[in-house]
Amino acid sequence: MMDEVFDNDRDEDLTTDPQESTIPSPDAAEPAQISSDKQSSNNTPTQQNTNMTVDISDALSEKEKVKFTVHSCLNPNTENKKDLYVVRQHEEFIWLHDRIEENEDYAGYIIPPCPPRPDFDASREKLQRLGEGDGNMTKEEFMKMKQELEAEYLATFKKTVAMHEVFLTRLCYHPIFKNDQHLKVFLEYDQDLCAKPRKKTAIFGGFVKSLGKTTDEILLGATVRDVNDFFENELQFLTEYNSLLKDAAVRTEKMTMKHKEIANCYQKISSALMQLSTAEKGYLESFSAKASDIYEKIKNMEARVSSDQDLKLGDTLRYYQRDSNAAKALLMRRLRCLSAYETANRNLEKIRAKNRDVHAPLDVQEAEKAQTEACEKFEGMSACGKEELIGFRNRRVAAFKKGLIEMADLEIKNAKTQYEFLRQSVLALHEI
Repeated sequence: MMDEVFDNDRDEDLTTDPQESTIPSPDAAEPAQISSDKQSSNNTPTQQNTNMTVDISDALSEKEKVKFTVHSCLNPNTENKKDLYVVRQHEEFIWLHDRIEENEDYAGYIIPPCPPRPDFDASREKLQRLGEGDGNMTKEEFMKMKQELEAEYLATFKKTVAMHEVFLTRLCYHPIFKNDQHLKVFLEYDQDLCAKPRKKTAIFGGFVKSLGKTTDEILLGATVRDVNDFFENELQFLTEYNSLLKDAAVRTEKMTMKHKEIANCYQKISSALMQLSTAEKGYLESFSAKASDIYEKIKNMEARVSSDQDLKLGDTLRYYQRDSNAAKALLMRRLRCLSAYETANRNLEKIRAKNRDVHAPLDVQEAEKAQTEACEKFEGMSACGKEELIGFRNRRVAAFKKGLIEMADLEIKNAKTQYEFLRQSVLALHEI
């Protein structure tokens, strides 16, 4: 999804009507469900796999987990068309990503980043607080707030589904990954893959492993000199690019949060004016009620601006931050391979120096074989990696171009809508 800005291509709200999907309160027994009406993505691969299509046709949100119904269709354009449905959890997506990443045959490819873990804690906490404070607001205020929180929950839920779908589509549309046996098991085996949520010890182990990788990267960068300018320049670019993406994502999040804060201010003004209208009579009553309604609609417009910016810009930055890390991982694997190749060369030279008077001893033959294998692996990884990095560059540029154009169009549209609404609102207030 998911190469990726998450796009919903809509003229109305970010989410569907809350009545179309069941959204639970924190203590509700009924789970939240979403149909195949999902947000599409600028990051979905354009290359099509004519032998297979894949999508997430349904998803079910329970209190502690999300269950995704993965639909794959084999030979979709033939008489032998076969539809398969399996239910998967987030941990099984992690399992698939780890199996792909561990495969030495894929060392020269960019491994699609694993989708982030579903996080609905913030929305559930808001719903919890709403349930606890329902006695302090009117029924109308409570229902309005509840619908807004449910819409926010549903938007987050649909985005989570889209992120997981992007991961699968990138694998299935890739000329090599699509034939992976673990992917085949993931899509066709209709039982649990026994991928359990990670415990604290495993999380700590992963943290230690990431520190080890960082140290390894620093060591390789200091000790191994890449003779290929293309890969050396790519590594320098991706290191700086990833840092800039991280900074831009943080700044974008701050920007969208400010828009949300402004929307909340409009909400408070609207509520205060509504209370004033109930305490006044005559002209001031109708004026305050009308002004309250205006501020309520302005609040919705401001929230729309925040959602559009997060959808078109924030999601793109966050996705390509993860994807650029995957590209950097490819370059580090290549450096390790180069280091092994150089080590094999040095070993061969040492053995030859020790056995100059002996005709082709066994240890020389073994060293030559190891050196040849290391050379072939390095050259193969270099050729494959260069093609992958060029593809990543093209994909990245296309996704950002599409996302930024769409965001600019939405900014113009939202600005025109706000201007026209404010103009009509001023006229309506003058007529009171």
